[in-house]
Amino acid sequence: MKQMQNNSPRKLIFLFILILFCSCSAKISSNSNSQANSGLALKVMTYNIHHANPPSKVGLIDLDAIAEVIKKENPDLVGLQEVDRFTKRSGNIDEAKILAEKTGMQYQFFKAIDHDGGDYGVAILSKFPIKNGTKIDLPQVIKAEARILSYATVTLPNKTNLIFANTHLDATKADSNRVVQMKSILAALGSKKEAIILVGDLNCEARAEPIILLDQQFKRSCTASCARTIPQDFPKKTIDYIALKNASWNVSGYYVIPETYASDHRPVVTVYQIK
Repeated sequence: MKQMQNNSPRKLIFLFILILFCSCSAKISSNSNSQANSGLALKVMTYNIHHANPPSKVGLIDLDAIAEVIKKENPDLVGLQEVDRFTKRSGNIDEAKILAEKTGMQYQFFKAIDHDGGDYGVAILSKFPIKNGTKIDLPQVIKAEARILSYATVTLPNKTNLIFANTHLDATKADSNRVVQMKSILAALGSKKEAIILVGDLNCEARAEPIILLDQQFKRSCTASCARTIPQDFPKKTIDYIALKNASWNVSGYYVIPETYASDHRPVVTVYQIK
């Protein structure tokens, strides 16, 4: 009886240590698996900034408002449309450069047309170095404002090379220009082997032929019940998109920011989980 009583405390101590060890081991294993499966999150934004003119403030240029929207979201890559450089209406400033400075990102501006004594086009902001910036003039069958495709290569932290493309398609009522422009974009990017993200204001809804063409090669980050993007105060249409090609990255987040002051478009954000 004495022997059993002497061994009992030892057994209890042994059992306690064993349970504690197993519990700690399980936690370590769980955390390791979580980190291994999470991969790299890449946050992408597309934003038509209306040359930083808030629709409610005729003639005002408020780059701080645009910069605050971007900084609050902290994206890795941003495609900007309707960007001024040295135009009179914007006070002869380089909007892309200033936005890059205000957000702490790198940038490249791509000119589409001459406008008001300066340039008007699209721009890319990136947390990563921008290489091989390219501009392609897009065709049209109805005379209208000239449009372009811009793209550049960025190298992600996991050493993946990504082509980030940005465009702003024609705004005329008929789809004719947008159809030939989308065909031109798809042809220009068709031979690329790297992962490609295409963003932009495509000026048409999902049922239109340009988006049907896009869907044949790219996977849009939202394809059903997508939040509307324009106009900013009471949006009625979804015309701003983010799409992926040559990669099977999961979309872990997609949303339209309910921003009603800075521009006449609401910005769109997608978070890709890179394996």
